[in-house]
Amino acid sequence: MDSWQTILGTLAALGLAALLARQFINSAAKRKAEPDRIFSDAIDILHNSRIDNGSTVATHRLIGTYDGLETQVQTVADTLNVRKLPSLWLMVTIADALPLTATFDLMMRAAGPSTFSNFDHLQHTLPLPAGFPEQATLRTDDPGRVLPAHLVEPHLAPFFRPRAKELLISPRGLRMVVQLGEADRARYGVFRQADFGETAVDPVQLRDCLNLLIALRKDILAWHKSLQ
Repeated sequence: MDSWQTILGTLAALGLAALLARQFINSAAKRKAEPDRIFSDAIDILHNSRIDNGSTVATHRLIGTYDGLETQVQTVADTLNVRKLPSLWLMVTIADALPLTATFDLMMRAAGPSTFSNFDHLQHTLPLPAGFPEQATLRTDDPGRVLPAHLVEPHLAPFFRPRAKELLISPRGLRMVVQLGEADRARYGVFRQADFGETAVDPVQLRDCLNLLIALRKDILAWHKSLQ
């Protein structure tokens, strides 16, 4: 009797080990394929594009050029706010220097630290100008040299909609952050796992973000030239 129980226990343990091993292998394969899946529909938007695997879960980067300018498209999972479902953010960056000396950072629905921005480290909060979304907060590191708000206002249409999160204008370039998706509520509620399912970069959304940044950049350069 005891021998049969031992055999059955051993078989059950082996079966469980095999199941866990298979789940581990499947999970590893999914993580390896994740960057290609996330950027599959958008990779051709950038010229000479390549994908860099991220160092953390749901953090991946597409690098290339757009309109001749160095461009980075990165996904970042934000799990810091425990009162909300984790968000998957899309950070679109034109990494080309601008003739500015101060940072202008617009954050929508600012609510504590985030994993994708240094907004909270900027020392000065600016008054909200007319024509800006009511839920926007503006910050800078130098109020005396910050970019005039009237140059930014014509480019804010997406920020009156819920998915746009941040517009960063700095001497090093431009960045726009939008929400790609939220974690599965059931899985996060039970297992505390930030699972974003089959969320992928929408090429139309990406192109819209890039075109907005390009148009804003041209206005900034024209304004700077007019001052000379």
